[in-house]
Amino acid sequence: MITSQQFRERAVEFGELVKQTHHPDAIRELQRQQRSFTDLADNEDWMSRNLDKTVPPTSPDVSDLPTPAEDDPIVSEDKGYILACLGAAVIMQWNTFPTRLQKELFDNASSMGELLQSDVLKGQIARFLHNHKDDAAPKA
Repeated sequence: MITSQQFRERAVEFGELVKQTHHPDAIRELQRQQRSFTDLADNEDWMSRNLDKTVPPTSPDVSDLPTPAEDDPIVSEDKGYILACLGAAVIMQWNTFPTRLQKELFDNASSMGELLQSDVLKGQIARFLHNHKDDAAPKA
């Protein structure tokens, strides 16, 4: 699993490349990559600081689970990390999504919690999106 420190090291590498580049398009792309790695590092830090505040996955009855193939490349412990990375990628691109897609993703995410807690989860997601709405906006 990649740590926030490793993401930060990659961000520094892209920062150094920005200093060595003179083409405006290349600079913008390198800065975008640098921000992406910084965002991923911030996400990892947030996850580690707030792990006790997150909703743990429910443990379904083991007999209901499909038997994984022995050569399955995605082992159980990696699935949470993969979902966290996918979620971070969605948040980083959130402002570029059409409003209809944003609403659909918001509704789907809000319905992932337990039934009695769905309003709480919906509020938490809404606050998170509001607080981070300009994070992925290009810096002028």
